[in-house]
Amino acid sequence: MKKILFIAIIMTLGLSMQAQKYAFVDTEYILKNIPAFEAANEQLNQSSQKWQKEIEAVYAEVETLYQNYQTENVFLSNEMKVKKEEEIVAKEKAARQLQAKYFGAEGELSKKREALIKPIQDDVYNAIREMANDQSYAAIFDKAAGGVLLFSDPKYDISDDILEKLGYKK
Repeated sequence: MKKILFIAIIMTLGLSMQAQKYAFVDTEYILKNIPAFEAANEQLNQSSQKWQKEIEAVYAEVETLYQNYQTENVFLSNEMKVKKEEEIVAKEKAARQLQAKYFGAEGELSKKREALIKPIQDDVYNAIREMANDQSYAAIFDKAAGGVLLFSDPKYDISDDILEKLGYKK
């Protein structure tokens, strides 16, 4: 009797697992096909390059101050040496602060990325979630997110369907 019950449970589980649908998407592909995402990335790159040049200019000033200090060092009094050293250290500290302001975890680049890219990513996520609900997918995997995906049959890739749902493909 227990054997029959066990076999019935196994068969029921097998049938329910067989009925589940799975799909995968490539969010990297999806995002590359959204013009607003590419424009946002370009804007981020331009800001990043501008800020990097600004930081490099400050570091160049630090280098110049240091080189001048090295050449004038012999002629300076101890008091002047200390003053020049403090000036160099202060300028270097300012450069590091500027770097943190632009590129730190809470920096301008991070804030700008949050403002420009997160809404697009949210739209993609919502479209994936809606499609999962509409098509009754048990799971949708993202092959671009670094998950281990050893094989995927292209017929289950719904990336183009997501782009169509977002209005970027017809």
